[in-house]
Amino acid sequence: MSVVLQMTAFGLALLSTLFLVIATCTDCWMVNADDSLEVSHKCRGLWRECVTNMQDGIKTCDQYDSILADHPVKIVVTRTLLITADLLAGLALTTLLLGLDCIKFLKEEPHVKLKMCYGAGVILGIGSILGLVGSVWYAVDVYMERATLVSHNVFLGVHYDFGWSCWLGMAGSTGCLVASIVLTCCLYACTDSSSHRRPRTPAYPRGRTATGKMYAMDSRV
Repeated sequence: MSVVLQMTAFGLALLSTLFLVIATCTDCWMVNADDSLEVSHKCRGLWRECVTNMQDGIKTCDQYDSILADHPVKIVVTRTLLITADLLAGLALTTLLLGLDCIKFLKEEPHVKLKMCYGAGVILGIGSILGLVGSVWYAVDVYMERATLVSHNVFLGVHYDFGWSCWLGMAGSTGCLVASIVLTCCLYACTDSSSHRRPRTPAYPRGRTATGKMYAMDSRV
């Protein structure tokens, strides 16, 4: 059962890490929400802003200034949290891969491999929290910005909503959190219950051997 949990957690962690990396690198964290009024599709990411012409499909992108330049708080915070989450998820994935029972690494040390799985779960949990905070922070900031403009009757020509990159970041972070729970809680419960079910050495009655034969006892002793 523990092998099934390990493989399930590894597959989920691998897919979730891929989602996080794609979300960090892509440009659709914000999309224009009024496509019916526009002939172009606008996307804003963490690194650049892109505009796609809806008629001919030509895409042009404007790279943001240097990383050291002044940027909005939501971009700086989301960049930092997502990059840290990517690194932690990659580290956890490597640790988990080496800790799998089907890998021959440290095959003679099952307790060490089990601790590696627990450690990978903890690292995944930390990375998932950082990724969730970064993604939700960005989404809430976009919503609040739009709500503020609407409440003040300000129309800038384009209203933005959070795009698929933001949703992908949330999905990847949630997947890492589920994998962390599987590795830390479920795997621990499964391992602990299996250890209690191990057969104990049978206690034979006094004066009998394992074959059930009586052996002579010296009454003078």
